[in-house]
Amino acid sequence: MKRHGLSPEEQDLFAALLEGRLSQAFALLGPRYLSEGEGGITAIRVFQPGADKVRVLCRASGRLLGELEQLAGRGGEASGLFAGAVVGLDRSRHAVPYVLEVDWHERDGSVSVQATEDPYAFGLLLGELDLHLLKEGRHRQLADCLGAMPTEIDGVPGTRFAVWAPNAERVSVVGDFNQWDGRRHVMRLRHEPGVWEIFIPRIGPGDVYKYEILGRDGVLLPLKADPVARATEVPPATASVVADARPYAWGDSDWMAQRQQRQSQAAPMSIYEVHPASWRRVPEEGARNLSWDELADQLIPYVAGLGFTHIELMPVMEHPFGGSWGYQPISMFAPSARFGKPERFAAFVDRCHQAGIGVLLDWVPAHFPSDQHGLAQFDGTALYEHADPREGFHQDWNTLIFNLGRNEVRGFLIASALEWLEHFHVDGLRVDAVASMLYRDYSRKSGEWVPNIHGGRENLEAVAFMRELNTVVAERCPGALMIAEESTSWPGVTSPVKDEGDHHGLGFSYKWNMGWMNDTLRYMQYDPLFRRYHHHDMTFGLLYAFSENFILPISHDEVVHGKRALLNKMPGDEWRRFANVRAYYGFMWAHPGKKLLFMGSEFGQQDEFDHDCSPPWHLLEEHGNHPAGHRQLRNLVGDLNHLYRSEPALHQRDCRADGFAWAVGDDSVNSVLAFFRYADEGAPVLVVVNMTPVPRENYRIGVPPVAPGHNGIWREILNTDAAVYGGSNAGNMGTVRAEPFSWHGHAASVELMLPPLSTLILRREG
Repeated sequence: MKRHGLSPEEQDLFAALLEGRLSQAFALLGPRYLSEGEGGITAIRVFQPGADKVRVLCRASGRLLGELEQLAGRGGEASGLFAGAVVGLDRSRHAVPYVLEVDWHERDGSVSVQATEDPYAFGLLLGELDLHLLKEGRHRQLADCLGAMPTEIDGVPGTRFAVWAPNAERVSVVGDFNQWDGRRHVMRLRHEPGVWEIFIPRIGPGDVYKYEILGRDGVLLPLKADPVARATEVPPATASVVADARPYAWGDSDWMAQRQQRQSQAAPMSIYEVHPASWRRVPEEGARNLSWDELADQLIPYVAGLGFTHIELMPVMEHPFGGSWGYQPISMFAPSARFGKPERFAAFVDRCHQAGIGVLLDWVPAHFPSDQHGLAQFDGTALYEHADPREGFHQDWNTLIFNLGRNEVRGFLIASALEWLEHFHVDGLRVDAVASMLYRDYSRKSGEWVPNIHGGRENLEAVAFMRELNTVVAERCPGALMIAEESTSWPGVTSPVKDEGDHHGLGFSYKWNMGWMNDTLRYMQYDPLFRRYHHHDMTFGLLYAFSENFILPISHDEVVHGKRALLNKMPGDEWRRFANVRAYYGFMWAHPGKKLLFMGSEFGQQDEFDHDCSPPWHLLEEHGNHPAGHRQLRNLVGDLNHLYRSEPALHQRDCRADGFAWAVGDDSVNSVLAFFRYADEGAPVLVVVNMTPVPRENYRIGVPPVAPGHNGIWREILNTDAAVYGGSNAGNMGTVRAEPFSWHGHAASVELMLPPLSTLILRREG
């Protein structure tokens, strides 16, 4: 063993290391091979503050080569920097030919011995292609490049860490494995893309970590969670967790092979929207939420039994505040630890698919919270967000707005979307708050926003981002859905990105029909006596129903913040409120467009959505002081789903104008509307809605005959007023025969009895 001194330049690096200012740790620490061969000399420096002794062993033979000497600090105190030169390393078998053996004094006076490889003995980690794609914003598997990746290098198990922080002076990985000391594992900067990297031997899945970042101004930032972490601690803890890199063993090959057909525009889609933290809490255990495994056991059979085709989960990306319902996410690549490990989320999706149910996720690229451990001012600068608050601060939600004009930020978000679609086999993403992204003046007064380069209000960067996002998803994930929550009249939301002529759409698969939802819910809240004056609220949506591919949403947003639960929006006594909801659901399920219903609404929850409580499941009990209407309403929703799925006319042309025709659209006096739905092949369906509590006897509607001279029979296949649903059981005795009386432009007609506050659905036979 030879004493190895420090040059004047290295003395400065040594001082910076002790003060936590050293950014070039690889220039000071690690091996320096002074001469080659088995008998060559190697100078080694390692930083182990608090260690008693550090020995060097030959990795090939385990032979002790010597002990490093601890250098004194400027005041003569123990510095933690151990240095020395050793002779006899065998470099023929390993790129990293030595192991460190470190003695630590424990509080009880004992000595523990730690064996580990030297993180500063490993070379460059990320490839040039990775770095190039990252800088261009085109790295589609970002969590395999950045973040914490358990791996093996030169036969050494450990974890490779990499993080984008181009404006930082220093970045370190800290955790229990280094006593949260940011001097211990200072990362190497790859200058051009601004990525910091390090391989830390012998840590792996389950280890907790954060990044300690020193800004360019010399200010030490709050510890940061990993933006590309695949796992996190359970909130309110905020650290990232090294995730298991082993691939999940999927059992959903049949589903994935059929998904494109199952999710085509011609297929039925009925979505059950769920807040997973509160769908069913466990009151006996402090009202805790269910785990992914428990949700799989309980939620999947419930949804399947009611005939829904899809589950849509409110955001499951890790978020610090449960009261945000996930709409203020911190970790865009990590399923919330509230429900279990990431592999359990994968298992939940797998079980949904094996049960024939698709999984959609709400995904939030519009904004992110300003929590100090998150993306805000990540490297001491506005890295992910805009620096100008007129562009980078969302006034409505007190959140920060992604800078979509930056390649790396666009790439980060697109890679996040792909992580859920590819890594977790999710079947689609509902993109939240699209309108807030499209307009620079969204919810801003004059002078509070910055125009685009043409002086307009359109956010050109956001438009380009959405087009790129949807193009990439369509190319890489055939059959996956991209759904826009977009509340304005922006043209071509669901039109192809590359369309003929000058028109270019945003490329989404579907758009939530917020106009239909607002109009029809407003109508339903009027007393039936006055509905005749607002008939257009029920019919106006058909003027634009096929301008986009629509989903009809009765979502969580409609049953919170004083809007009242759906049942309590309805006028009248208890019977009439239930009847109104039944009639409305019949109208909704028969109306063109896919369907979405928020949990609790399927049985008439009476209170608004409260994330701290479950829906009142006791209302469905067979015995108790509550009306049977809740059970009967849920039965109706189940029957509507099964009818919607089994009748081609009710779903096959949901997005096509030739699948709909008015029979009666102008009877505002009676508050009656009727329309036909058509399939590519098979019988048409007649839908008749009576939105007053007054039964309508002998109500004649023109219908197309089967053939000349064959007027046909129309079978009543659903009546929301049936006794089984809690109605008055008025109706048409199962069938009506069309008569050769011309009416409404048709050669034949039927005479119907319209029950009060009801929707009838009839299929032509023969």
